[in-house]
Amino acid sequence: MTHVAVVGAGQAGSSLVAKLRNSGFTGDITMIGAEKVPPYQRPPLSKKYLLGEMDFERLYLRPMNFYSEHNIKLRLGEIVTKVDPLAKEITINEETITYDELVFTTGSNPRHLPDTLGGKLGGVHVVRGLGDVDEMAVEFKKGRHVLIIGGGYIGLEAAAVAAKLGLRVTLVEMAERILQRVASSETSEFFRSLHKSHGVDIREGVGLIKLIGNEKVKSAQLTDGSALDVDFVIVGVGITPSIELAELAGCDIENGIKTDAFGRTSVNNIWAAGDCASFPYKGGRIRLESVPNAIDQSEVIATNIMGGTNEYIAKPWFWSDQFDIKLQIAGLNTGFDNVVSRITESGVSFWYYMDKTLLAVDAMNEPRAYMIGKRLIESGKSPDKAAIGDCSIDLKSLM
Repeated sequence: MTHVAVVGAGQAGSSLVAKLRNSGFTGDITMIGAEKVPPYQRPPLSKKYLLGEMDFERLYLRPMNFYSEHNIKLRLGEIVTKVDPLAKEITINEETITYDELVFTTGSNPRHLPDTLGGKLGGVHVVRGLGDVDEMAVEFKKGRHVLIIGGGYIGLEAAAVAAKLGLRVTLVEMAERILQRVASSETSEFFRSLHKSHGVDIREGVGLIKLIGNEKVKSAQLTDGSALDVDFVIVGVGITPSIELAELAGCDIENGIKTDAFGRTSVNNIWAAGDCASFPYKGGRIRLESVPNAIDQSEVIATNIMGGTNEYIAKPWFWSDQFDIKLQIAGLNTGFDNVVSRITESGVSFWYYMDKTLLAVDAMNEPRAYMIGKRLIESGKSPDKAAIGDCSIDLKSLM
């Protein structure tokens, strides 16, 4: 009987074990997670959960009884300390477990401020897991001043929640503009205007010199020469893939745990999926930090563990909720050289092209533009740019 051990109890791990059982896998399954709670959704943590609009139980990816009813052994609040790929063993504390197939769904870790900048002071938070959000939730009191470091989607989502709860919000971004790494200047301008209309003080091209305080942060010195009195700080400066165990096991690392198109690592009987894994994509390699990727990639691997030979073909899409705006992104904009704007009564969308090829779409409160853009990209179709920008033309006619 085959034993599949899954290290990491997040979206990818939960999706993988469910796919195994729903596909008729009858072997043993063990899923090990460092957190003491069952697998849960992460995206609502920094939005509805932090706002108090969603109870924790509603975050569960599956009811607790799903795992027992499907004979999936959960090892929660436990950490794998050793991997021996030759013996096909993992060690949890002093206990050794033998596996036939091992899957890393270890996710990613938030980047922290270095100690030299005051990163160890009390009141300095990151946004990643349930514990992080529960710890910072008590800080969100009307009238308090929060400094948010980082103008990516995590930082902007935290700023939106804080502003909605009546806090004073200052957001600093070291780059020339917010979202510079992931979006066009048009999308940056859209969200800059949105946040400023809600009272968020956005400072671009401004970095942190140091946080100041004894045991708890009290103020911040910024590179624009200003000093701010702050009540707490949220750090949103990106994440790094969790690769430590894979490295111990001897897996190749390349911007994450390197896998082939089937999800296999360089070490026999070891696979990887989700935020931690990099995989082949259009002649190169990418690592996608998204819920859809975690689900789709892990389900392909589950099929392949059972003897399938399916290649994972990513169809990238993402979303972000800020104030009353739902941003939906289809495709990857890497290499774009021009952007076409389409503005309607309900919202706006920005269409990324490389020469004449459609790469991606950012749609703000425009689900129709998102859905059609996604279908166009997946089918390899690139409508004329003039037609995209002409709101008198029905997008559906471009299919």
